[in-house]
Formats: sequence, structure tokens, C-alpha cells
Amino acid sequence: MSTYIAPVRDMRFVLNELAGLEEITGLPGFEETDPELVETILDEAGKFAAEVIDSINPKGDRQGAVCKDGEVTTSPGYKEAFQLFCETGWHAMPASPEYGGQGLPQLVSMAVSEMWKSASVAFALCPMLTHGAIEAIRHHGSDELKAKYLPNMVAGTWTGTMNLTEPQAGSDLSAVRSKAVPQTDGSYRISGTKIFITWGEHDMAENIIHLVLARLPDAPPGVKGISLFLVPKFLVNDDGSLGERNDLVCASIEHKLGIHASPTAVMSFGEKEGAIGWMIGEAHKGLGYMFTMMNHARLNVGLEGVGVSERAYQHALAYARERVQGAPIGDKSGIPKPILHHPDVRRMLMDMKSRTEAMRALAYWVAGHLDKAHAHPDAGMCQQSQAYVELLTPVVKGWCTESAVEIASTGIQIHGGVGFVEETGAAQYFRDARITPIYEGTTAIQANDLIGRKLAREKNEAGETGFTARALQAEIAAFADQLAGDVKLADIGRPLQAGIAALKEATDWLLQTYDRQPQAAAAGAVPYLKLTGIVVGGWLMAKAARIAQGYLDAGSSDDFYKAKLATARYFVQHQLPQSQGLATAITGGSGAVLELPETLF
Repeated sequence: MSTYIAPVRDMRFVLNELAGLEEITGLPGFEETDPELVETILDEAGKFAAEVIDSINPKGDRQGAVCKDGEVTTSPGYKEAFQLFCETGWHAMPASPEYGGQGLPQLVSMAVSEMWKSASVAFALCPMLTHGAIEAIRHHGSDELKAKYLPNMVAGTWTGTMNLTEPQAGSDLSAVRSKAVPQTDGSYRISGTKIFITWGEHDMAENIIHLVLARLPDAPPGVKGISLFLVPKFLVNDDGSLGERNDLVCASIEHKLGIHASPTAVMSFGEKEGAIGWMIGEAHKGLGYMFTMMNHARLNVGLEGVGVSERAYQHALAYARERVQGAPIGDKSGIPKPILHHPDVRRMLMDMKSRTEAMRALAYWVAGHLDKAHAHPDAGMCQQSQAYVELLTPVVKGWCTESAVEIASTGIQIHGGVGFVEETGAAQYFRDARITPIYEGTTAIQANDLIGRKLAREKNEAGETGFTARALQAEIAAFADQLAGDVKLADIGRPLQAGIAALKEATDWLLQTYDRQPQAAAAGAVPYLKLTGIVVGGWLMAKAARIAQGYLDAGSSDDFYKAKLATARYFVQHQLPQSQGLATAITGGSGAVLELPETLF
């Protein structure tokens, strides 16, 4: 079994050179976050991830959470690790200082969160969902709810959940049936069943704050009739102490392919008189409020793809260094060597490494724009950054998670037969990764959002559609042209030129097709999401290559820059060529998707 080592050097490079950390730390509210502080945070987080969280990950996989009589006992070591996580301030780090958080930039929190997700996706889900709930309450809750619940949630004394899905209402939230009946004291009685509730019940915190979508008695049908309610496991007295148990119970937890240490609960609300809850915001606007939490979660699930990919890569690399098997082709010595010397193993490792670095670059770049959108003093810059965040959030979520499944699978392949054996640990990363393209909105949902709301239905004052995507593509094209004229980097610039040309072609076709042939457009939505991820990721890798080449030209002998050039070249020469095929599938392949009658499947 390998030990996780946080890739701090690459994280620092992406933060500083690609995501603009220096600019972001100069924004209002972030002045105290200097590079030296960030360096210390990354180093200490890496130690905590390796020494505390990574050590319990295999145990959590072997012995997952257990539910008995409505009470859930977490995997060995998880309760103690979470308590230490909170005591040492890691849980509070991303939150607002107003409620006890540290108020660091999202960009810094993104890098630290990647470490938690690499060390244990299951563990990281608990603080992730809690902070999503914190954001929903902070943005939309009353001052009374914020004061009563947020300090303990920020501290990690209480955790949070998101309760959307019901047995008959999966991705279609218009079918939600849970009920909320108003009471004379201003509270509501909640009843209904929610499924797939991550960390819905556990023993790691004193209280669990459930955010629940439900309908009022007079609610209109569809998504316009959904309201959002705060429903605590234990009621909270006026002095902040915990009162009696609310009328909600964990009916069971799911037996899953992966993330075994994360209890996924079936929650039953109101089996007696009804669970007591309080409305967040206004009636019938709950779905919009929940999207505050969902968008936070979607970026973080995309980051799970980065984290588990990094961990799978490190695990495979450690095995490839140790496993001796035959002499490499062309080696006349006849002396067996570690499989790292074999060309195809090198190819697979380069694939894992380069794709993970491209995904990290994309996720951090978007996080940097999230900070600019919230804190930049120039309103125009805020608007542009917010547009980039909205455009690329589904890409971070969809492309990074789909890639993670492939990367973790490659990790098993490098192990050969023993990768298929649980004791080596490689299979866990594949099993854990497999949920990431599904929860918080499947890849198809992300892709439909991308080509619909973020592309075809985005209009500026002049009536132009897809203007944010076109602006980003123009920036990439200009950079590709510059790089293609650079003697040292032309072999990176030319593939990027071809990639952006393919993305532009697919974008134009979708914008022309979406309104008149929506099914044809939707048939190419997932390929378009992947195409966008590959090209934008390739652009960021190409930028990294130019920066690395600049350091080398200035006299640096740092092997990190040599490695960055190599991974960038691999990505643009092995991943970017897929862009032409994806564009062809989008623009000319919808007929093949739709022509077979349902009866012939």
C-alpha cells in the first residue's frame, strides 16, 4: 500500500502561475492571505491528509459505516479523525469570519480540499456537504437562523446535509412529494422520505442540520412549488443547547460499490407528528436556494475527480517502481527491471499524470475566477469572472469525474492481475471514483446545462448567444497562434490550434441547431462537454509549458519545469487529437444516436 504525498509543488505552480494567486490575495478581504501563509497552509494540510486521513481510508473501505436501529456508527478512526480535523481548524477554514471561519480565498480552499479528497473521498464528503449547507443558509436564511446554526456548523460541531432526492423523484425534482405544513408558531411540520442522503446520519457530530426540499399545502405543481426547510436532528433551544430529538430517523443506509465509509442514508421525516423545520427564504423558491448548495457541491465533486485521480496515480506509480517484471523491449542486458521501464507502462502513467494536472489546472482556474467574481472591485471583472464560473462549472464536474473513472481504471491496469485483487488497494480508487459522474447531477445533466443555459440560452444585449464561450475560445485561439510561432513550443501550439478549431466548429453547430433540433443537439451534449474540458485543459497545460520554458530559458535547472514540459507535450499530443473526433461526433453523429426505434433496442 502506498502513502499519499500531497503534490504541493504542482499545486503551488498552478496557484501562482495559472490561477493568479497574487492578484487574488490583493483583492478586498484577502489582504492577510500572503504567499508565505499559503505555503504554510499547504504544507500543514499535506501532513494532516497523509498522516491522519489517508491512514484511515483503507480501513473505511473494508469496514464501512454500520446502521442499527436508526443509529449509524462510522468506520474505525473516522470519528476521531473528524474531531481532530475540527479542533485543528481545517473544518472552519473555507467559511466566513463572521461565523468563525478563516475567510481564505476559494482558490486556497480548493487546493487544500483536493488533499482531503485524495486522502479519502468518503471523509471529505462530510465537510463538503456541511459547507454547502452553510452557504445556502448564509445566502438565503434569516438572521435568526444564521445566528442560531452557522457558528456550530462552521466549527464542525454540527454537520449539514442536502435532502433532494426521493424514491420517485431522482433527477426530476418536479416530482418531489415531501410535505411541509405551517404551524402557528412560524415553524413547519415536515413529512416524507428522502434517499441518497450523504452523511445523513452518523456519530461524528453532536447535531445534523438537514436542508430539505418540500411542498407547502398550497404549492403550485412542478419545480416552482418547492420550498426549502432547515430541519435539525436535535431541536436547538434558545440558549443554543440541544433539545429533544426531532421526528426524523435514518431508515437504512445503502450498500454501495464504493465510498463505503460515507453513510448514504434513507431519511424518513415525520413518522409521528411531523419533523419540525423552519423555512429558508421565501415560499416556492427553494430550488433556486438549493442551487447555491448544489453549485458549491458540483465544483467540489469535480475536485473529487482530481483528488482520486492523483491518489490512483501515486498508487500505480509506487507499484510500477517496485514491481520487477522482465527486461524492457530493446534492452539487450536481459536483466529484469521494474515495470516503470516498459514503454506501455510509461504511456499509462503519463496519461494519468498529464490528465490529472490538466484537471487540477482547470479546477483551480475556475476557483480563482470565483474569488474574482465575489471580491473584485471592478464590476465588469466580477461579471466576466462569474460568467466563466457558470460556463465551466459543469465542465469541471463532468469532465473531471468522467476522466477520474478512466484514470483510476488505468491504475488497476498498471497493477495487472493484482490490481483486480482488493488487497493491493488499487480497486478502491476505481470504485470510489465511479459515483462522481453520477451524484450532484449526472454528466448528462451537466452537459445539457452547458449546451442549454450556458451556451444556447445565454444572450447579451445585442442578442448574441454563447458569447462567454466564444470569448474564452477567442482567448485560447490567440494564445495557440502565439505558441505555434514559437520555435521551442510549436509542437504544443499546433495541436492546440487544431483543438480550438474543433471546439469552435462544434460550438457554431450547436448554436445553429439547438432551437430547431433540440434532440440532435442533446445527442452531442456529453461529447461537447468532454471536448470543452480537453481543449480548455490543453490550453492551461500549454500555458504551463510556456511558463516552464521561460524559467528554463532563464537558467533554471529545476527538474519540475522539465517534467511540466513533458506532461504538457503528452497531453496536447495524446489528448487534444481527440477533439477532432468529438467535434465530428457532435456535428454529424446525432442521426446515429437517434435513428434506432425504441422497439429495436
